[in-house]
Amino acid sequence: MDRTCAFGGSGELVQTLMKHDLIDVFWLIIYPITLGGGKRLFAGGAIPAAFMLADSAVASNGVIVVNYERAGAIATGSY
Repeated sequence: MDRTCAFGGSGELVQTLMKHDLIDVFWLIIYPITLGGGKRLFAGGAIPAAFMLADSAVASNGVIVVNYERAGAIATGSY
């Protein structure tokens, strides 16, 4: 059974899913602007988890789309 769930724009839902270790893949769309203060995607409650870059693309307007997938245990001291 496919257990894929996709959603956008719900920081509170992301926080809850991360807190319960229910996220295996992130698709992030990064816009080249800053708007000041806002909600953090990886705020308190996020458990430590390793991700690896699986795919990325940059649009002509500077928007970056990245796909991060779970990468197993966190490798410390390797950065």
